[in-house]
Amino acid sequence: METIFRLENVSVYFEKHAIKQRSLKYALGTLLNGKNDTRIHALDNLTLAIREGEHLGIIGRNGAGKSTLLRVLTRVITPQAGKVYRANHRHIVPLLELGIGFQPDLSGRENCYLAGMLMGYSRQEIAAKMEGIIRFSELGDFIDEPVKNYSSGMYARLAFAIATDVRPEVLLVDEVFGVGDEFFMRKCIVRMQRLMQAGSTTIFVSHNLDFLVTQCSRLVWLDRGRLVLDGAPAEVAAAYRATSGVPVLECQTSV
Repeated sequence: METIFRLENVSVYFEKHAIKQRSLKYALGTLLNGKNDTRIHALDNLTLAIREGEHLGIIGRNGAGKSTLLRVLTRVITPQAGKVYRANHRHIVPLLELGIGFQPDLSGRENCYLAGMLMGYSRQEIAAKMEGIIRFSELGDFIDEPVKNYSSGMYARLAFAIATDVRPEVLLVDEVFGVGDEFFMRKCIVRMQRLMQAGSTTIFVSHNLDFLVTQCSRLVWLDRGRLVLDGAPAEVAAAYRATSGVPVLECQTSV
């Protein structure tokens, strides 16, 4: 299988906001060490490969570097160290923040055209998909209203419908399943399953371990930007639960 992404010794860090500290401990630390460490490492010397057709889940506590990893893969963030390889000929769609890039004064329909063209589709291709997008998002006549008048649920449903109707070769998903009521969420999961069955490479960031165990072919566990474990979903999830105190819930595979 072709390698879609490969990271080699990748590090991403952010500078802490300078906070003036006047304690004796801080003064002694500065005197002895020259200066205190002002960096927060989101990814720390991470090496990882993701191959075509894989369904990869990324787990870890808040601040583990999961979302930063997705942003590196989508080139939103450029790492300060290491190398990132990405198969440029692949059609990659990120679902990181639903609706990012929507223009509030444009209608839902107009934003469909705008988002689709940014994904590389022609106006004719988007027009052919429009009815399916409207039907899946359940917006009805609201599709011709400015999106600034949408509720947060309507906004997210339209964004999800656009992003997943394009049949991407590679889909990156960051905790986006809370896009409506339970019925609509189940529709989203079914659509994701169909994309996976059709051969799309999928990369999930989620705190829903049971979903990841049942849907993914591989799990990666991050902690403070470092790779802790990479392997079979059930084994990685069990190890994570054992150290994190995450309760074991009954897995539901049917939707």
